[in-house]
Amino acid sequence: MAGKVFVANFFALLAGIAASAPVLGETGHAAYYRGGRTASGEVSGPNGYTAAHRTLPFGTKVLVTNMSNGRSVTVRINDRGPYGRGRIIDVSTAAARELGMIGSGTARVRVDRR
Repeated sequence: MAGKVFVANFFALLAGIAASAPVLGETGHAAYYRGGRTASGEVSGPNGYTAAHRTLPFGTKVLVTNMSNGRSVTVRINDRGPYGRGRIIDVSTAAARELGMIGSGTARVRVDRR
């Protein structure tokens, strides 16, 4: 009986660690968008901190870091995409401003799930 309790506690501990630790994500290119109706049904504006990702669930928060200048911003996934070749995420205009990518339009980024 004690062995079963130990195993159950062990897996509960592992689940807690996995849920609380950020997941090392992916690197690639990001672009930004001005807003509009999203795949989640929201109407997104340029001032929100939101993003489009192909597979992450809606509502997931991710940390996006510009690899060239080290600037980061946390955004919430509320749309699908990007569909441009080589891009892994599209961020709102406000998030792009924080990342320092307004002038270039794109940036090489790292995306970490929070």
